[in-house]
Amino acid sequence: MEMSNAGLGAVFLLGLSFGAGPCNIVCLPYLGPVFLAGHDNARVAWRTVLPFSLGRLFGYALLGAGSGGFGFLIQNWLDSKWAGLVLGYATIIVALAFLFRYRRTSPKISGKLCTTSENTQRLTFQKKPARSLQPGLFFMGVGMAFNPCTPLTMVIAAAAMTASPVMGFMLGLAFGMGAVIIPAIIFAVVIVHISAEIRQGLAQWRRPLEMGAISMLLFMGTATALGWISP
Repeated sequence: MEMSNAGLGAVFLLGLSFGAGPCNIVCLPYLGPVFLAGHDNARVAWRTVLPFSLGRLFGYALLGAGSGGFGFLIQNWLDSKWAGLVLGYATIIVALAFLFRYRRTSPKISGKLCTTSENTQRLTFQKKPARSLQPGLFFMGVGMAFNPCTPLTMVIAAAAMTASPVMGFMLGLAFGMGAVIIPAIIFAVVIVHISAEIRQGLAQWRRPLEMGAISMLLFMGTATALGWISP
C-alpha cells in the first residue's frame, strides 16, 4: 500500500507539472472564447471551469481504468481520430449554444429597439451561463483528456502494468487532479479577468466581439473534428 500511495503521489505531481505548463496553452484556444462570449465574472467563472475540469477528470480516470483492464488497447484508441471527434463536436455544441443565446438576447424585438429596462433585463440574463452549455463544456473536457500527450502516455503505461481497472482508475484520477488544479485557477482568475477587461475596453463592439468568439469556437471545433488541428 505504501508503494501504491507513493506511485499515486508521483502521478499527481506529474499531472501538476503538466497542468502548470503546456496544458494551459492547449486549453486556451478552446476555453478562452467561452469566457469572451459568456460574460463570466470571477464569482460565476466556476460555472464554466467546473464542468470542463470535471470532464477532464472523468476522461483521465476512464483512460486509467480502461488501460488497467485492457492494456495498451486504450493507447491505440487514443491514437485514432475518435479523440479529436469528441473534443471537436463538443466544442461545436458549445458554440451553437452560444449562438442560440446570442440570437435570443438580440437587442431588437420585431424590428424595434428594446427599452432601457428591457436591455438591462437581457444583459442580466446573459451574465448567467446557459445550462445547455454545461454538458458541452463537460465533453470538451473529456475530449481534451482523450488527446494523447507524453505524461498521459506514461500514466497509461503504468496503469496497464497494474492489470487492475481499480488501480488504473486511481492513477488516472490522481493525474487528472494534478493536471486540472492550476489551469482551473488560471482560467477562473486570470483569463476571466482578461476577458472582462477586453469586453470593457471594447464595450461598443460587444456584439461583434461575441460573434467573433462564437465563430472562433465553431472554427476550432470543426477543425479539430476534421483532424486539421490536433490539440
